[in-house]
Amino acid sequence: MLLTADIGNTSITLGLYEENALVEEFRLASDKDLSLEEYEVLLKSLFKDFKVTGCIISSVVEELTHKFEAAVNNVLKIKSKLLTYKSNTGIKIKIDNKKEIGADRIANAAGASVLYKSPVIVIDFGTATSFDVVNGKSEFIGGVIAPGINLQLKTLNKFTSKLPRIEAAKSPKAIGSNTTDAILSGVIRGCACMIDGLVEQCEKELGQKSVVVATGGYASIISDYLKRPFDYINPTLTLEGLRYLYYINN
Repeated sequence: MLLTADIGNTSITLGLYEENALVEEFRLASDKDLSLEEYEVLLKSLFKDFKVTGCIISSVVEELTHKFEAAVNNVLKIKSKLLTYKSNTGIKIKIDNKKEIGADRIANAAGASVLYKSPVIVIDFGTATSFDVVNGKSEFIGGVIAPGINLQLKTLNKFTSKLPRIEAAKSPKAIGSNTTDAILSGVIRGCACMIDGLVEQCEKELGQKSVVVATGGYASIISDYLKRPFDYINPTLTLEGLRYLYYINN
């Protein structure tokens, strides 16, 4: 079985594959304070009933990368692959500084280029809301990074004296008649307007229509407010991309 691990700023998403089928998915907090030994205990508990023979890891949290990699290797008795810009990605990375690109964005771009025809725009709703753009030549040419839904909600609460901390939810109307509805309108509907506008601008620069793919936890909430619906919502796109990248780097 293959373990795919995506270490994000908020959580670590783990996917367990039997050939091409995702058979289990787990989520851990991205806790930089946990020791190597504590991560080993967590992994032993999760995978005690599975025979894992390979692992690929993408990480945007430097403090966790090698700690988690060591825990996986120690517990599963394997040598993990760490995804970087130097890996074989199956696509050309055409950005100014390849060292800056997050491994999760590489996985999204590579996975989307395999699963969907290019050009393709991947919109990932994580801690940040990011766009990853692959042009018609299967070149990953860059994208967009904006504050994520949850980050916006936290920031409004943290840096104001009266606005409450609320959870992401459907926005009942554009004109909020109370504080909660007003915040939801600004964040949820505002995000949808941003996506509509940026997709249009990205396609203008590409010179053609693109397949638009959404991934991440908030995709289904945002989709109701778009003028142009997502072509696909794929919650496991990053894991799918990692699975593909493992085999072309093996």
